[in-house]
Amino acid sequence: MRLLIVEDERRLALSLAAGLTAEGYAVDVVHDGLEGLHRAGEGVHDLVVLDIMLPGMNGYRVCAALRAAGHDVPILMLTAKDGEYDEAEGLDTGADDYLTKPFSYVVLVARIKALLRRRGRAGGSPVLTAGDLRVDTATRRVHAGGEEVVLTAKEFAVLEHLATRTGEVVGKPGILEHVWDFAYEGDPNIVEVYISALRRKLGADRILTVRGAGYRLVAVESS
Repeated sequence: MRLLIVEDERRLALSLAAGLTAEGYAVDVVHDGLEGLHRAGEGVHDLVVLDIMLPGMNGYRVCAALRAAGHDVPILMLTAKDGEYDEAEGLDTGADDYLTKPFSYVVLVARIKALLRRRGRAGGSPVLTAGDLRVDTATRRVHAGGEEVVLTAKEFAVLEHLATRTGEVVGKPGILEHVWDFAYEGDPNIVEVYISALRRKLGADRILTVRGAGYRLVAVESS
């Protein structure tokens, strides 16, 4: 899952990004409304955390513009304001949920997970399958051959990205972009580390290397 945080309080934005990255999400961060509208309009994010008081364009206008353009990405609005009128205004512009600052990080994560689960139900089953491999994107649990396999947050994110494209070749740049973020500047070979870990836990025959192109998750049935 890839999230976009649009928040002008840089310390808060970076803190949220660090926490959500540790949860296994890929997180992009921008600090003004116009840039937020542009990035959210690209259609690559699964959820947007949107502050209301932003330079360039406030969160209400960003949200309204996204909905007017037909984008249905879940939007969780953040604000330092407090009151029923402000909440109603945020929801009237098309936001899916609303959280008033200061807020508990645990509550924020719970709200994000609830919105993503809701979207998964609306779009179909949250369970991805490839042969006897089951990847439950709602509970973040994985079963292979009927046995549960415990994965780290990043391992799950890599597998989830492959499972959404079972049978297709997925390139290393695409995995980096969706599992880490667009600004990742570390060693791209980190992908190989996680692919190796998944092969150890799930079986080497499930993830094939397509030389010069990337990786392909294939359907395998246990004997």
